[in-house]
Amino acid sequence: MTQVDPRPPAVRPAVDWRALAAVTVTVLAWASAFVAIRGIGTSFGAGQLALGRLLIGTTVLGLILLAKKMWVRPNRTQWIQIVSIGVFWFAIYNVSLNAAEQRVDAGTTSMLIQIGPILVAIFAGLLLGEGFPKWLVIGAAIAFSGAVMVGLVTALTTTDTTKTDADFLGIALCLVSAVTYAIGVLSQKPVLRGIPGLQVTWMACAIGALCTLPFAPALVEDVGTASTQATGGLIYLGLVPTALAFSTWAYALSRMNAGRLGITTYVIPPLTILLGWLLLGEIPHVLAVLGGAICLVGVGLSRKR
Repeated sequence: MTQVDPRPPAVRPAVDWRALAAVTVTVLAWASAFVAIRGIGTSFGAGQLALGRLLIGTTVLGLILLAKKMWVRPNRTQWIQIVSIGVFWFAIYNVSLNAAEQRVDAGTTSMLIQIGPILVAIFAGLLLGEGFPKWLVIGAAIAFSGAVMVGLVTALTTTDTTKTDADFLGIALCLVSAVTYAIGVLSQKPVLRGIPGLQVTWMACAIGALCTLPFAPALVEDVGTASTQATGGLIYLGLVPTALAFSTWAYALSRMNAGRLGITTYVIPPLTILLGWLLLGEIPHVLAVLGGAICLVGVGLSRKR
């Protein structure tokens, strides 16, 4: 006689729609940042642009934090992790990214930065105990191949509307940005277990601003000569890709696996190509569009359980 198992069937966890919405906001904002940086890079130096963006982000986040009246005192380990985020991800990353985009187009830069999530997935598995799920590995490989296709096509294609002026220094700066991004994410994940995401983001942003303060005199000079459009771009970078997107990223990271979340940023290169086409008049090659589609397939597979 067949016995009926009295235990209720396992229920798959519901989709965390808030985390998903936060990821969506982050990806869209960071994709737009590549185009904005490229667009106003002739008006602001790399360090000046980083400082201006971080000062705006620090101010806005500080006001929100003050209004919420939330503060958790970090311990020594958490301070080290937050300082690491501020120095590597907010300071070095931003300066190197801005300098890279003065030499490399937005699409290629966004592709090269995607080496960062691969490093995050690898080291999250090694250091944070997240392991290497089969679909994460497969999705990462597919998404990375698509990102490489986008970057190579963009880098090797010259048309009347877009010309890539990538050089060795520009590519090296992109790789520096990728590495410092990975260090920042890996430092952020454990500290979010005890400190609210908004507080971590504000502290890291403020530390990044302090690190880039030597660029203050040059920033004042650049603001004085920049066009209204360029200044508006700087304000946008401070408000949206910095204050908003880093906050939504921290929220998502506190609720998601670091490796899987990092892989979702592979959606950024095709979005950057599209925005560059619409806003900067850069027409993407058909193979770049194909590469973007491959990125999306990889991202989808990486989230399969």
